[in-house]
Amino acid sequence: MTDLSAYPITRKWPAQHPERLQLYSLPTPNGVKVSIMLEETGLAYEPHLVSFERNEQLSPEFLSLNPNNKIPAILDPNGPDGHPLALFESGAILLYLAEKTGQLIPEDAAGRYETIQWLMFQMGGIGPMFGQLGFFHKFAGKDYEDKRPRDRYVEESRRLLGVLEQRLSGRQWIMGDSYSIADIAIWPWVRNLIGFYDASELVQIERFPQVTRVLDAFLSRPAVIRGLAIPQRD
Repeated sequence: MTDLSAYPITRKWPAQHPERLQLYSLPTPNGVKVSIMLEETGLAYEPHLVSFERNEQLSPEFLSLNPNNKIPAILDPNGPDGHPLALFESGAILLYLAEKTGQLIPEDAAGRYETIQWLMFQMGGIGPMFGQLGFFHKFAGKDYEDKRPRDRYVEESRRLLGVLEQRLSGRQWIMGDSYSIADIAIWPWVRNLIGFYDASELVQIERFPQVTRVLDAFLSRPAVIRGLAIPQRD
């Protein structure tokens, strides 16, 4: 049997199936990137809920794997050269799983780097900007009388949606006919923007029909439907 006892995180979240990849997450836009990827690839894994309500992301056990106290994180007992691998940062995990399985990333170097380019577009632009819009529109920032911060992120979110709109013209997915890790990274955030953040009117989502077309296609995939609910909340 695989022994993961050297990793303190397994003391708080014991592995019932230590031979499987261990996922420590929460069904947020960043968290579901990895659960969707795992569902799409068919890798065997065991999910563990990291409760923010109980501040479990700040526990010594979780920090032993991710000192940045963010979800998701993984512990793969079957890592490179047969050794366990602990990994955090959703983009890095997507790349790792794509290379591990040989799925959802082009084999040719040019296509691979173009896909990584769009993955970085999500990580450096869409995630941070949409997240800030959510703060100023739905959470504590909504009570600020000065709406200039909110409007700054609204305009930047619209601009980013415009970049996606242009990219998707004549394409089925971000990379054309091939569904990839770029889609898995981007679409949970678009879903969150117009759903959970309730910002569809604010960003004028009707101006971006290609974006909504591909979002609908993404949300209809069986693996996506499953992944969006993993890990199950308490």
